[in-house]
Amino acid sequence: MHDDPVGDEVPVVAEPNGAVRHGRRRRGVRVWFAAVGGVVAMALVLAGGYAAWSYAQFDNSVTKVHVALPHASSSPDADGAAQNILLVGDDHRPADATPQELAELGTELDGGATNTDSMIVLHIPAGGGSATMISFPRDSWVQIPGHGTFKLNSAFSDGAANGGGDAGGMRLLIQTIENMSGLSIDHFVRVSLLGFYQLVKALGPVEVCLNEAVHDTNSNVDLPAGNSTLNASQALSFVRQRDGLPRGDLDREVRQQYFLSQEARKALSAGTLLNPVKVSNLLQGVGQSIQIDDGLSIPSLVNTFRSIDLSNIRSTAIPTAGTPTIDGYSTVAVDFAAMPAFIQGIVGPPAAYTAAKAAAPASVHVSVQNGGSTAGGATAASAALTAKGFVVGAPSDTTTTTTTVVEYPKGSEAQAKAVANVVPGATAVLSTTATGVTLVLGTDGHTATTGAPSSGSSATAPTAKAPASKAPAASPSSTPVGNAYGKQGTCIN
Repeated sequence: MHDDPVGDEVPVVAEPNGAVRHGRRRRGVRVWFAAVGGVVAMALVLAGGYAAWSYAQFDNSVTKVHVALPHASSSPDADGAAQNILLVGDDHRPADATPQELAELGTELDGGATNTDSMIVLHIPAGGGSATMISFPRDSWVQIPGHGTFKLNSAFSDGAANGGGDAGGMRLLIQTIENMSGLSIDHFVRVSLLGFYQLVKALGPVEVCLNEAVHDTNSNVDLPAGNSTLNASQALSFVRQRDGLPRGDLDREVRQQYFLSQEARKALSAGTLLNPVKVSNLLQGVGQSIQIDDGLSIPSLVNTFRSIDLSNIRSTAIPTAGTPTIDGYSTVAVDFAAMPAFIQGIVGPPAAYTAAKAAAPASVHVSVQNGGSTAGGATAASAALTAKGFVVGAPSDTTTTTTTVVEYPKGSEAQAKAVANVVPGATAVLSTTATGVTLVLGTDGHTATTGAPSSGSSATAPTAKAPASKAPAASPSSTPVGNAYGKQGTCIN
């Protein structure tokens, strides 16, 4: 008579060949683990299915606006197949906002304003990877098509006036941003003050970290140095603060980028997306406070975000040149001359430029303009280019700019590359207004050199290596532009 195994004991039977065969109890353990694994897998599938259903329901509840995207811009499409989503935050409050919600927002139902407080383009490279948030300061002094020159945040109001509505407002804002940047906007998401509050409230407390303590009575921010946990009302104050910050609105953009990066990592984590309760809370009641273009669906947007490295979303702002007061208005001066190189540093050079082989200097006609701070810079650079065999026009001065660029019209890629090869640190940029190759010197100090071309040139193989101290030839930096605020533990000022 055989004793039955007791507790966790498992009968062991010797095989004729000396191998050991375990009894049936081991199979039962395997079955139990398999069953548990199946239940867990099913739970994940059901949770994921519920989330997908919830997103589909949310897609039906948000307000969709027909803006006919994408549409033509006066500038060339700088980034081809990449995707650009315009994120807009404004102060309008839905008419159905409750008194309690308004009190928590620290405001009242006065309609708010349709001027856009926050404008960020989320640039997502084709195929996903490291995305970049590009802030456009609301006080940027820009040309608004059909409305003259004024602050960027008035473009939406101008377009919405006289029956234009939300569609007209968004259309004009998008056109203005496209003309400024050369980017083509593919989609937009507009969130009201209340919508932002509701989203943050649904996601739960968020951690922020400051390098220095801050106290501002206007925005009701009172936070110590180090880590703080913010509820929705505190988060709203945090992203709206500008008084007490060294650069005012420009530093407020940093706050917004930082907060969005932290929230994106939290919202799109598995702990949120696969939690039915969190998904339900996230989506319930938010739809009426959000607008998207009618070519965008929430499920597709979530899938797009899943392709992004959430901890490495880069944050930056367009190049600016001071904050002058114009006609009594506090403004931000946009460095339009530096804009093409800035955008190219994010999206990469045009394929035609990358494929071009540098032309022989003797076949290249180039002129030099001085937008830098060194007197006589254009004359000195012209002499250096002449010594290298280029055909050089008369030097001239131009508006001050921060970045040295080689502007060229379409079809002159080979000529532009030849010039860029002898101006270490310059970036060659395609221009719709340039009639010929032009070297524009900036305050960054880069200029034509009398030595050999940089070893970073992609034209012809250099006959000798450039000194190690030389700056690299014109090309986007291998280091991503901007700051990665999404990493856990990152602190800001």
